[in-house]
Amino acid sequence: MNPQVIDALLDWGVPRLRDLPWRASRDRWSVLVSEVMAQQTQVSRVIPKYEAFMREYPTPAACASAALSDLLKLWSGLGYPRRCKNLHDAARRIVEEHQGVVPGELESLLSLPGVGPYTARAVLAFADARDVAVVDTNVARVLSRATNRSLAARESQSVADSVLPIGRAWEWNQLLMDFGAQVCTARLPRCNVCPIEEHCAWNDGPDPARSSALTSKPQARFDGSDRQARGRLMKVLAERGVRRRDVSGSMGLQGDSQRATRLLESLVRDGLVVIDGEWCRLP
Repeated sequence: MNPQVIDALLDWGVPRLRDLPWRASRDRWSVLVSEVMAQQTQVSRVIPKYEAFMREYPTPAACASAALSDLLKLWSGLGYPRRCKNLHDAARRIVEEHQGVVPGELESLLSLPGVGPYTARAVLAFADARDVAVVDTNVARVLSRATNRSLAARESQSVADSVLPIGRAWEWNQLLMDFGAQVCTARLPRCNVCPIEEHCAWNDGPDPARSSALTSKPQARFDGSDRQARGRLMKVLAERGVRRRDVSGSMGLQGDSQRATRLLESLVRDGLVVIDGEWCRLP
């Protein structure tokens, strides 16, 4: 990537960084919670849940000692509840193996439940300001277009590592994500206001980001999906128990008991629902 691109993005991005509550923290636990919550979820939906979660569970120990059912009730509405269980399991691992302190080494972070390469590097970059490049879907899209290359996952990370301005990892990683979310968007990129348009290698040809790894792909239709049905049951369970005979109705699957049973069994396997006699409840 042209060095002028780096300078142009820094000049554009640092004054425009979004004011997000977790960006005011340099606490690894706070960063970890925010990153897990923000996976596949709009920032506007994450903010109130993040603030409520950190009030209730400001440390890994507080999270680990809480009942999973309490965490799931607070999480309700964010979707993808397995993230919540993974965070609970990670908190327990942190307490058991790291004396209640989120580890500051990449390999130790990667060993935590639900923590992948992006999340692990984000903790190091945003909590400790370590010179580590993070690559999420927005960053991967920006790198692919700026170089006009279809990038495999390792290539995206390699490019990100090569352009990281040493000593400015915190600002650089944050602004790249904001730039991808606000200007170099997946649909209808705002090239007319792009601060690096004259340096960008992509022109009017095929969009290289569409065939790059790590870039966001269109999600399957939500309406009528298994994910929607599971979410409906989880929302009800956050308020009360549900009789097994009423599960299909709670899922919005009246008349399709076979599908409802399959989805209920998947929730039980994921550790998100417990069947207690004729009743279903949160763990």
